[in-house]
Amino acid sequence: MAKLFSFTTLRDRWYRYFFSFSGLRSVSKDLGDGTIMHCWVPRTYKPWKPNLLLLHGFGANAMWQYADLLCHFTPKFNVFVPDLLFFGGSFTTRPERSESFQGRCVMKMMDDGFGIHRMSLIGISYGGFVGYSMCAEFPEAVEKLVVCCAGICLEEKDLRNGLFKVSDLDEAERILLAQTPEKLRELMKFSFVKPIKGIPNYFLSDFINVMCSDYLKEKRELIQSILKDRQHSMNAKIKQPTLILWGEKDQIFPLILGERLERHIGENARLVVIGNAGHAVNFEKSKEFAKHLKDFLCDDSKSSSTSPTSSLTSSISSLSNSLSFYSCREE
Repeated sequence: MAKLFSFTTLRDRWYRYFFSFSGLRSVSKDLGDGTIMHCWVPRTYKPWKPNLLLLHGFGANAMWQYADLLCHFTPKFNVFVPDLLFFGGSFTTRPERSESFQGRCVMKMMDDGFGIHRMSLIGISYGGFVGYSMCAEFPEAVEKLVVCCAGICLEEKDLRNGLFKVSDLDEAERILLAQTPEKLRELMKFSFVKPIKGIPNYFLSDFINVMCSDYLKEKRELIQSILKDRQHSMNAKIKQPTLILWGEKDQIFPLILGERLERHIGENARLVVIGNAGHAVNFEKSKEFAKHLKDFLCDDSKSSSTSPTSSLTSSISSLSNSLSFYSCREE
């Protein structure tokens, strides 16, 4: 018997409406070689505004992670919110699973697809891995980086040495790719300092069925790619101004990894620890989280757009950006 009601589907539709109401539209770009990327882009591109790219972590899709932040940034930025490969409407038939491959696909979409060559970037959790890779590989394209709770400087041996709450990769996959209400509750326990209690199994099962049942094999490979043979000394040293945001009580990527990342980047990085918050700091402390983002990203965005001469030059050089949006396939 078919289900008569799905809270998850209803919520997803509401997010879609909210993104549209916020001035974004849904498009898909064919990057060739069997790769399709879905992205929310400005309905009307404004060349005098700076560009902001929002990269999500593991979970449902980009909408679920960034809905609460849109209102802070759409007035000041041209906001782009893609689904990473194997999430939402993005996928590939290619075999690559590294964060660098994800980053190259995002950059190809932004550059060739939308004509966007400069941007600031926020990456939450897995999105932070992808964003950092983009900074390293395309330093001229990324102006500023925000990394939130992304264990970029973890090492494979950290799992064996007890840094994480789970003892091996298989257990990490079972929790991160929860397929039962019990595992989803466990994931919530790891992600929140105070997880919501008393959620009926029906709602958890519905969320898993609607949002977490596709591309399981490929998502496992993404997780494996993050950990396999990883040594933080092999990470490139980026030069972009970088804000590192971390939940004080993060149990998925402990705070020590944020401290490692700050030391690795050096003088261009600043670590901000948000108290009494876990891995899902963007949900638990949403107001504080948004304030730190705005303070970092918006401190000079006005000065870059107030000069009439620079605005005119930017408008002329970016006219093709606006026109290129209308070659996208809208969903």
